[in-house]
Amino acid sequence: MSKAPERITTARLVVQRPRSDDLAAIFARYASDPEVTRYLSWPVHVSLDQTRAFLAFSDREWSRWPAGPYLAFSRDSGQLLGGTGLAFEALDRAATGYVFARDAWGKGYATETLNAMVEVAEAAGVRRLYALCHVDHRPSARVLEKCGFIRERVLRKFVEFPNLTEGPRSDVLCYGRWLDTEPPARPG
Repeated sequence: MSKAPERITTARLVVQRPRSDDLAAIFARYASDPEVTRYLSWPVHVSLDQTRAFLAFSDREWSRWPAGPYLAFSRDSGQLLGGTGLAFEALDRAATGYVFARDAWGKGYATETLNAMVEVAEAAGVRRLYALCHVDHRPSARVLEKCGFIRERVLRKFVEFPNLTEGPRSDVLCYGRWLDTEPPARPG
Protein backbone atom coordinates (compact mmCIF):
# COMPACT_ATOMS: atom_id res chain seq x y z
CA MET A 1 0.00 0.00 0.00
CA SER A 2 1.49 3.30 -1.13
CA LYS A 3 0.56 6.20 1.18
CA ALA A 4 -0.56 9.39 -0.55
CA PRO A 5 0.97 12.71 0.43
CA GLU A 6 -0.89 14.54 3.16
CA ARG A 7 -0.30 17.88 1.41
CA ILE A 8 -0.17 18.75 -2.27
CA THR A 9 -0.21 22.02 -4.15
CA THR A 10 -1.86 22.96 -7.41
CA ALA A 11 -1.68 26.21 -9.37
CA ARG A 12 -4.00 28.01 -6.93
CA LEU A 13 -4.60 25.61 -4.05
CA VAL A 14 -3.02 23.85 -1.12
CA VAL A 15 -4.84 20.55 -0.68
CA GLN A 16 -4.10 18.82 2.61
CA ARG A 17 -5.29 16.32 5.17
CA PRO A 18 -7.72 17.89 7.68
CA ARG A 19 -6.31 18.83 11.09
CA SER A 20 -8.08 19.47 14.38
CA ASP A 21 -7.44 23.21 14.10
CA ASP A 22 -9.53 23.24 10.87
CA LEU A 23 -12.69 22.49 12.89
CA ALA A 24 -14.20 25.99 13.06
CA ALA A 25 -13.34 26.85 9.45
CA ILE A 26 -14.93 23.65 8.09
CA PHE A 27 -18.10 24.33 10.05
CA ALA A 28 -18.31 28.03 9.13
CA ARG A 29 -17.20 27.87 5.49
CA TYR A 30 -19.26 24.99 4.12
CA ALA A 31 -20.49 22.23 6.46
CA SER A 32 -23.17 24.37 8.15
CA ASP A 33 -24.49 25.94 4.92
CA PRO A 34 -27.76 24.31 3.78
CA GLU A 35 -27.29 25.51 0.19
CA VAL A 36 -23.75 24.12 -0.06
CA THR A 37 -24.74 20.75 1.42
CA ARG A 38 -27.97 20.45 -0.57
CA TYR A 39 -26.70 17.73 -2.94
CA LEU A 40 -24.44 15.94 -0.46
CA SER A 41 -25.06 12.58 1.17
CA TRP A 42 -24.26 13.87 4.66
CA PRO A 43 -26.51 16.17 6.70
CA VAL A 44 -25.79 19.85 7.11
CA HIS A 45 -23.84 20.37 10.33
CA VAL A 46 -25.83 22.11 13.05
CA SER A 47 -23.12 21.78 15.71
CA LEU A 48 -19.36 21.65 15.95
CA ASP A 49 -19.75 18.11 17.32
CA GLN A 50 -20.78 16.93 13.84
CA THR A 51 -17.70 18.56 12.34
CA ARG A 52 -15.56 17.04 15.10
CA ALA A 53 -17.01 13.63 14.15
CA PHE A 54 -15.96 14.27 10.53
CA LEU A 55 -12.39 14.96 11.70
CA ALA A 56 -12.36 11.69 13.68
CA PHE A 57 -13.69 9.86 10.59
CA SER A 58 -10.95 11.49 8.50
CA ASP A 59 -8.25 10.27 10.89
CA ARG A 60 -9.64 6.72 10.75
CA GLU A 61 -9.68 6.75 6.94
CA TRP A 62 -6.09 8.03 6.77
CA SER A 63 -4.91 5.32 9.18
CA ARG A 64 -6.71 2.55 7.30
CA TRP A 65 -6.17 3.51 3.64
CA PRO A 66 -3.55 5.23 1.45
CA ALA A 67 -5.49 8.52 1.70
CA GLY A 68 -8.76 9.98 2.93
CA PRO A 69 -10.42 13.38 3.07
CA TYR A 70 -8.55 16.51 2.04
CA LEU A 71 -9.29 20.20 2.48
CA ALA A 72 -8.65 22.80 -0.23
CA PHE A 73 -7.16 26.16 0.76
CA SER A 74 -6.33 29.20 -1.34
CA ARG A 75 -2.56 29.40 -1.92
CA ASP A 76 -2.79 33.20 -1.91
CA SER A 77 -4.93 33.89 1.14
CA GLY A 78 -4.80 30.61 3.07
CA GLN A 79 -8.60 30.67 3.31
CA LEU A 80 -10.40 27.33 3.43
CA LEU A 81 -12.38 26.96 0.21
CA GLY A 82 -13.79 23.44 0.50
CA GLY A 83 -13.14 19.75 0.73
CA THR A 84 -12.43 16.72 -1.43
CA GLY A 85 -10.76 13.37 -0.95
CA LEU A 86 -10.68 9.69 -1.72
CA ALA A 87 -13.00 7.12 -0.16
CA PHE A 88 -11.46 3.69 -0.65
CA GLU A 89 -13.51 0.53 -1.11
CA ALA A 90 -10.43 -1.56 -1.92
CA LEU A 91 -6.80 -0.67 -2.53
CA ASP A 92 -7.47 -0.36 -6.26
CA ARG A 93 -10.95 1.24 -6.13
CA ALA A 94 -12.05 4.56 -4.64
CA ALA A 95 -14.73 7.21 -4.89
CA THR A 96 -14.12 10.94 -4.94
CA GLY A 97 -16.12 14.13 -4.70
CA TYR A 98 -15.89 17.76 -3.65
CA VAL A 99 -17.69 20.47 -1.74
CA PHE A 100 -16.94 24.19 -1.84
CA ALA A 101 -18.10 27.26 0.05
CA ARG A 102 -20.54 29.37 -1.94
CA ASP A 103 -18.06 32.19 -2.54
CA ALA A 104 -15.72 29.65 -4.19
CA TRP A 105 -18.31 28.44 -6.73
CA GLY A 106 -17.78 29.07 -10.43
CA LYS A 107 -14.03 29.74 -10.17
CA GLY A 108 -12.67 26.40 -11.38
CA TYR A 109 -11.62 25.18 -7.94
CA ALA A 110 -13.64 21.96 -8.20
CA THR A 111 -12.02 21.10 -11.52
CA GLU A 112 -8.53 21.89 -10.18
CA THR A 113 -9.17 19.84 -7.05
CA LEU A 114 -10.65 16.88 -8.90
CA ASN A 115 -7.67 16.75 -11.25
CA ALA A 116 -5.42 16.69 -8.17
CA MET A 117 -7.42 13.79 -6.71
CA VAL A 118 -7.03 11.86 -9.96
CA GLU A 119 -3.24 12.28 -9.68
CA VAL A 120 -3.23 11.27 -6.01
CA ALA A 121 -5.39 8.22 -6.74
CA GLU A 122 -3.20 7.12 -9.61
CA ALA A 123 -0.02 7.50 -7.53
CA ALA A 124 -1.63 5.50 -4.71
CA GLY A 125 -2.37 2.59 -7.06
CA VAL A 126 -6.08 3.16 -7.66
CA ARG A 127 -7.22 1.66 -10.95
CA ARG A 128 -10.89 2.59 -10.77
CA LEU A 129 -11.98 6.03 -9.56
CA TYR A 130 -15.62 7.01 -9.60
CA ALA A 131 -17.99 9.70 -8.41
CA LEU A 132 -21.73 9.95 -7.92
CA CYS A 133 -23.79 13.09 -8.35
CA HIS A 134 -27.47 13.86 -8.03
CA VAL A 135 -29.23 13.77 -11.39
CA ASP A 136 -30.23 17.43 -11.02
CA HIS A 137 -26.76 18.70 -10.11
CA ARG A 138 -25.54 19.76 -13.59
CA PRO A 139 -22.58 21.86 -12.38
CA SER A 140 -21.09 18.82 -10.64
CA ALA A 141 -21.66 16.61 -13.69
CA ARG A 142 -19.88 19.20 -15.88
CA VAL A 143 -16.85 19.20 -13.56
CA LEU A 144 -16.63 15.41 -13.74
CA GLU A 145 -16.86 15.47 -17.54
CA LYS A 146 -14.17 18.18 -17.79
CA CYS A 147 -11.86 15.95 -15.74
CA GLY A 148 -12.21 12.95 -18.04
CA PHE A 149 -14.84 11.00 -16.12
CA ILE A 150 -17.32 9.11 -18.29
CA ARG A 151 -21.01 8.97 -17.44
CA GLU A 152 -21.66 5.26 -17.09
CA ARG A 153 -25.20 4.93 -15.83
CA VAL A 154 -28.04 6.27 -13.74
CA LEU A 155 -28.45 4.48 -10.44
CA ARG A 156 -32.13 4.61 -9.49
CA LYS A 157 -33.14 5.39 -5.89
CA PHE A 158 -29.52 4.79 -4.88
CA VAL A 159 -28.40 7.53 -2.47
CA GLU A 160 -30.07 9.29 0.42
CA PHE A 161 -29.67 13.07 0.29
CA PRO A 162 -30.67 14.14 3.81
CA ASN A 163 -30.76 17.84 2.87
CA LEU A 164 -33.35 17.37 0.12
CA THR A 165 -37.01 16.69 0.77
CA GLU A 166 -37.72 14.56 -2.30
CA GLY A 167 -37.87 11.23 -0.49
CA PRO A 168 -35.72 8.59 1.13
CA ARG A 169 -33.45 7.86 -1.87
CA SER A 170 -32.65 9.69 -5.07
CA ASP A 171 -31.35 8.85 -8.52
CA VAL A 172 -27.67 9.58 -9.11
CA LEU A 173 -25.37 9.70 -12.10
CA CYS A 174 -22.38 7.36 -11.84
CA TYR A 175 -19.21 8.68 -13.47
CA GLY A 176 -16.08 6.57 -13.70
CA ARG A 177 -12.51 6.74 -14.81
CA TRP A 178 -9.91 3.99 -15.30
CA LEU A 179 -6.53 5.33 -14.28
CA ASP A 180 -3.74 2.97 -15.26
CA THR A 181 -5.33 0.76 -17.84
CA GLU A 182 -8.24 0.39 -20.20
CA PRO A 183 -11.50 -0.69 -18.60
CA PRO A 184 -11.99 -4.43 -18.50
CA ALA A 185 -13.76 -5.89 -21.51
CA ARG A 186 -17.45 -6.50 -20.99
CA PRO A 187 -18.61 -10.07 -21.45
CA GLY A 188 -20.00 -10.63 -24.95
